[in-house]
Amino acid sequence: MGSTAEDIASGVMAKWTAAFSKLDADALSSLYSKHALFFGSNPNLYRGRDGVASYFRGLPRWQSQSVRFTEVVAEQVNADLVNFAGIAHFAFDGDTLSVKMTWVIGREDFDWKIVSHHASSKAPLI
Repeated sequence: MGSTAEDIASGVMAKWTAAFSKLDADALSSLYSKHALFFGSNPNLYRGRDGVASYFRGLPRWQSQSVRFTEVVAEQVNADLVNFAGIAHFAFDGDTLSVKMTWVIGREDFDWKIVSHHASSKAPLI
């Protein structure tokens, strides 16, 4: 993977997108830190790789699913940390959902892992 924040984020996004298209919970959870904190599409906080895998295993089984990211911003915090934000556009069997997505990506065991994952509604809450 490259060394700029954009390269790091692009590499993680590409792996995440490919794993999500198969709804492969093991492949998705492998992209996360063993210390990950994860807020997805429900109100529960999931912790670590086992928690992330549990979240993805609990999603409905669609015939097809995909995601694409737009409005991506990546900022290098330090040599081992990248902050990421973007809009994730999910497609499920013809339905679509767009959410705000933030990740903190950190270097762990010589690879880049998602340390913190947060998805939230694009609709104003207040």
